[in-house]
Amino acid sequence: MSFLRVPVFKYKGLFVCFCIMTLLAANHLFGQSSLKNVRWQGWQFLLGEWVGEGGGEPGQGIGSFSFKEDLQGTVIVRKNYSDYPATKDRPAFSHDDLMIINQETGKQTTAMYFDNEGHVIHYTVEFSKDSNSVIFISGINTNAPRFRLTYEKKAEGQIKIKFAIAPPGKPEEFKQYIEASARRK
Repeated sequence: MSFLRVPVFKYKGLFVCFCIMTLLAANHLFGQSSLKNVRWQGWQFLLGEWVGEGGGEPGQGIGSFSFKEDLQGTVIVRKNYSDYPATKDRPAFSHDDLMIINQETGKQTTAMYFDNEGHVIHYTVEFSKDSNSVIFISGINTNAPRFRLTYEKKAEGQIKIKFAIAPPGKPEEFKQYIEASARRK
């Protein structure tokens, strides 16, 4: 029975160290998880993968897009891909774009948009009063068009998308360019 005589204090330090490390790791994991949830709480209806269901004028396109948290929950990345058929005025083409959404604590949510046509758009982001829409709106530049992109929550797993453009020098005169809907994959 000599194995019972092993002094407990010999392992006490190791046990205390293990407990502290476990508590620190748990605090770190749970702390980040709650930050991600709080930071993107209103965005939950958009997160995931989507399939487009028609693009209206200037041509019916087919495509898909996603909204996913990235960089350990500090940004949301939207990736979009669309194919447009040929018309009498232009050949068929594909469109790719990427948007990175950033929400710094205590600051306006912003987004940077890039596409395969060379466009770069700086957006500020806001929610509608009823929290059912996310609105991306570009800044005012007297020499360039202004853009407004809206994602509106419809039935569960369905959203409506509107893209409007205001001409240079008329920043509030938005005209609908594309209206579409999408369903969650």
